[in-house]
Amino acid sequence: MPADPLAPLLDLPGVADGVTRTRAAVDALLANRTLRRRSADVSAESSLRGAWASAWLAGDDVALDDVRSGALADDPVVQGALRAQSEIGALADTWTRAPRQALARLHALAATDRLPVDDLGRPRPGTAERLDTLTLVLATTKAPAVIVAGIVHGELLGLDAFPPASGIVARAAVRLTLVERGLDPKSLVVVEAGHRELRSSYDEALAGYRTETPEGIGRWLVHCADALVAGAQEATAICEAIARG
Repeated sequence: MPADPLAPLLDLPGVADGVTRTRAAVDALLANRTLRRRSADVSAESSLRGAWASAWLAGDDVALDDVRSGALADDPVVQGALRAQSEIGALADTWTRAPRQALARLHALAATDRLPVDDLGRPRPGTAERLDTLTLVLATTKAPAVIVAGIVHGELLGLDAFPPASGIVARAAVRLTLVERGLDPKSLVVVEAGHRELRSSYDEALAGYRTETPEGIGRWLVHCADALVAGAQEATAICEAIARG
């Protein structure tokens, strides 16, 4: 494994530009004056919308207002997404020290009521070696946060590593990566909503990632950058709504 296994990904078409665009989008968000007083409120709303969008992407076509009202208390997909989102702050340090442990916890949260208790936190058989490699990459790479988050997302979802909640786990792990790598330390960006907005290209880009070709991986990383930009714009909209009262 090279000194930084993800460094060559910056040379793929569109990837460096995607990194620049995401940095600019997040910088613009962080300059919003609402965050001076209400960053906790923005983060809470981002978490709620993120859980809703993640459940929607997992096939649970529900309304945001129903998630907000608590009307879906018996929906295991929505509740699993909400539990995973609520644990982002608590798991940030664990993600840095022991990502496999953090993933197990996310799976237990996301798949409760969908799996037997003994299966919670256990990855799908046959994925352990790739997950070990991912852990090694996380400990080694200094690549930009959006690239690292894209690889985390692509590996977990591409492998279907934590069924039946692999997507929810993967998207929560993206948030953890963006927090840990310093791009979005307060977890404001609604990156899940960005993927929802770009739903038409999400599956196609993931299929490209699964080919393990440079072209496919590059397309996936550009898609992830586009989703992060859209998620930053969603967070800006939250700021504006809070400012209006």
